[in-house]
Amino acid sequence: MDERHDTPCGPAVKKLCERACEVFGQAEYIALASISVSHVYNLRKSTTYTRQRRHFEKTRPKPSKIGERRKPQPEGRPGYIRIDTVHQGDLDQQKGVYHINAVDEVTQFEVVCSVEKISERYLIPALEQMLEAFPFVILGFHSDNGSEYINKRVAALLEKLRIEFTKSRSRQSNDNALAESKNGAVVRKYYGYSHIPQRWAPLINDFNQQYLNPYINFHRPCFFPITRTDGKGKQRKIYRYENLMTPYDKLKSLPCAQDSLKPGINFEILDKHAYQISDNQAADRLQKARQILFKTIHGRTMKTG
Repeated sequence: MDERHDTPCGPAVKKLCERACEVFGQAEYIALASISVSHVYNLRKSTTYTRQRRHFEKTRPKPSKIGERRKPQPEGRPGYIRIDTVHQGDLDQQKGVYHINAVDEVTQFEVVCSVEKISERYLIPALEQMLEAFPFVILGFHSDNGSEYINKRVAALLEKLRIEFTKSRSRQSNDNALAESKNGAVVRKYYGYSHIPQRWAPLINDFNQQYLNPYINFHRPCFFPITRTDGKGKQRKIYRYENLMTPYDKLKSLPCAQDSLKPGINFEILDKHAYQISDNQAADRLQKARQILFKTIHGRTMKTG
């Protein structure tokens, strides 16, 4: 900081030195009392003065002890989800709906929830609903370093459910890449980028649970790449047609699939959801419901202003 903001100017300094010497009898100020005002400024610019007078201290970041900063290692087991938040735009300084997008790393099983705000009042119930929607036991929860997830309420919820809490590392952009890629491939594809007022969040969340989540998990195929390492140690992902399947089919193909399901859930129950209608019928139902949803939102928005 500059000393001029908290010390007197040159003439005032000379006057203070004169008063110290003449009024209060402080002999150590005799030399300073006799110098000119211009020389006072010269002294204040000297290296000796600035070293003693000026002090700079960098802002020290306060590390959060919530969550472990590392990449999860699911080792082929379902239940390690990546989570991210998608904001549905601002309009006239008014915030839009927030989408909470969670994706299992191994099976790509995905659950989207929508909330009005990302405060604790709205986020905690949404996380509880989201965790309950996965058919398998959740073992790990990985997020970026956003404050909506890195807080005591979320940590307490995960601790209660005995879920491992990890967060992205610095300068490691791939730590949460799966969730971010699904933000574009799923959330932005169906909701776009336009502003949607927050009051429509409950209606949108109902649409997610009834149409969007069932479709993307039971009827929408995803690529599951194979990672190959060449002689130089460089990793490459290979996308084969035979590895193109729905998240539900991927879940069923895992050796530990049955053991990973939650109590009271089995593949007979899940098969009824998966094969009740065909993929094309599910896509058609989703699109029709989406048209009704957006017509409702924009129609009521126009009437209410």
